[in-house]
Amino acid sequence: MTKIAGLVLAAGAASRMGRDKRLLPVGGVPMVLLAIQAAQGAGLDPVMVVTGPDALDGLPPTVQVIRNPDPGRGMASSLVLGVESLPADAQAVVVLLADMPLVTAGHVAALAAAFDPRGIVVPICAGRRGNPVLLGRSFFPEIVGLTGDKGARGLMARHADAVVELDMDRAVLVDVDTPEDLRILEAGA
Repeated sequence: MTKIAGLVLAAGAASRMGRDKRLLPVGGVPMVLLAIQAAQGAGLDPVMVVTGPDALDGLPPTVQVIRNPDPGRGMASSLVLGVESLPADAQAVVVLLADMPLVTAGHVAALAAAFDPRGIVVPICAGRRGNPVLLGRSFFPEIVGLTGDKGARGLMARHADAVVELDMDRAVLVDVDTPEDLRILEAGA
């Protein structure tokens, strides 16, 4: 059986939001918990959450918490810490973002079902790549060398022949970075 881990990146400063967006409720559930539920509901194991240096209250005891002491170094620093913490038997990881509250277990399960050990699976909607992204183990050594705030985008560009695009709905493009983003989401736009 293929072992696919889940990695929720939740260490961002949320400077454009003006408050901790990870805990803002969408449909009555904090955004970070929606990401965790999507990963767990798709059967990913283990599910790990990379937070900033401070504790993040309300996380379920079923997740492994990894603290990024300096998330200001960019998203790649959290991705690196998460990948370095994966169990040795994880054949792939689905990387979820804590500020994408419309991503469900169905989206994650579809990525996992498309897994190929040599590849990367990325959702696409209306010609645009979105998140979450599934990364096979063969890419882990390269991931731990990433820096900056682009995550795995450069990795996908360097290995374009290994990328499988999977058609999905707009949920894979909707993130919440500003109060306006949240207002639009709550209004159902």
